[in-house]
Amino acid sequence: MSDIDDLLESLKIAGIPLEENIEKAFKSVKIQDFIDHSSGDFWQDKPVIFMTTEAGAVKNISAPHMIATLLHHLEIKKGQHFLLIGSKGGYLAALLDHLLGVNGIVTIVEPHHEVLEHTRNTLETHKSKGVIRVLSSSSMDYFEEFEKPIDRVLITGAVREIPEILNVILQDSAFILGPFGGSVQQRLLKREKYGNQWLDTDLGGVVFGPMDAINAERNPLDPQVLAEGLEDSLALISDIIEIDEMTYQSIEQLILSLRELPRDIPPISKIASEEEILEHPVMDLIMSEMEWLAPIWPIFGHLISMDFISFNDSEDDESPMAGGHRDLVP
Repeated sequence: MSDIDDLLESLKIAGIPLEENIEKAFKSVKIQDFIDHSSGDFWQDKPVIFMTTEAGAVKNISAPHMIATLLHHLEIKKGQHFLLIGSKGGYLAALLDHLLGVNGIVTIVEPHHEVLEHTRNTLETHKSKGVIRVLSSSSMDYFEEFEKPIDRVLITGAVREIPEILNVILQDSAFILGPFGGSVQQRLLKREKYGNQWLDTDLGGVVFGPMDAINAERNPLDPQVLAEGLEDSLALISDIIEIDEMTYQSIEQLILSLRELPRDIPPISKIASEEEILEHPVMDLIMSEMEWLAPIWPIFGHLISMDFISFNDSEDDESPMAGGHRDLVP
C-alpha cells in the first residue's frame, strides 16, 4: 500500500469521517506539491510545515484528521463558491477544487504577503477543475462584486470574532466554519447565518495557530501578546483546576498591568544578553511578581509557549533565558 492509502486506512480505523469523495480528493491532490519541507509527518497524521517566513514564523498544514474533519463539516456540494481565509499553502484550496468540480469556485484570502506569494506559486502548477483565485486581505472590500454568492467560508486560523465583512456579504443559509477563541485554545464552530443572527454549532475544542502569520512573528515579550496569552490560559486552567481567589486576582491584575504598558516598547533582540532581557519592562514587571507567580508559571509558560522565564534554581540546567515563541497548530 502507498503512504496515502495507509494514512486513509488509519483515519478510518480511528473513526474520522471520510466520505468517498473526500477520500478521492486526498488521493488526487499531492501534499508534496504544496510544501517546502518533508512530507513525513503528514503520513503520521501530524501537521506538516509548508514554509517558514523570513521573520521565522513556521506555517503548517493541519494534520490529515483535522483536514478530513473540516471537509466533512463543510457539507460540500458541486458548483459551490467557497471562501478560504488563510491559504495553508494552497493545499486546502486544491482539495476543495477537486470536490467542487468544474463549476466550483475557491476564493482564497491570505493576509500574509510571503504566504500569499508561496500559495500563488504552488497553485500555478496545479491543474484545477474549477476556478481558484488568490487574493490579499484588501480585496475583501470588493467581495460584493463577485459573480457568484459565497456558499461556505472556511477560516484556517484562530480568530476571536467573525470578520465584519462577512456579516455583509454572506446570504442566508451560508455558513462559516472555523476556530473561534484566543491564542491558547479555540472552539471549532459552524456559524450559520439567518437574517441578522448567527446560529452556532459547537464541534469541539481545537488548537490552531493565529490567522495572520504576522501575529506569530510578534515578540513574546510584547505586553499585549503576553496579556492575551495569560488571559486565555487563565480561562482554560480555571475550567480544569481550582485556583484560589488571591492567586486569581493577582493574575488578573498582572494582565491589567501588562495592558497598561506602552505599546511602543522595543522588542527583544534574538542576540540580547541576559542583562538586557532582565531590564526589559515586561520582564521587569513579571520578575516583580515572582513571589506568587513562580509556583504556577510553568503551567502558563507551557500554554503560551513562553520559555524566557524559568524559576528553576538547579545549576545543572541550561540558561533560564533560553526559549522562544512557537506557532501552535492542529
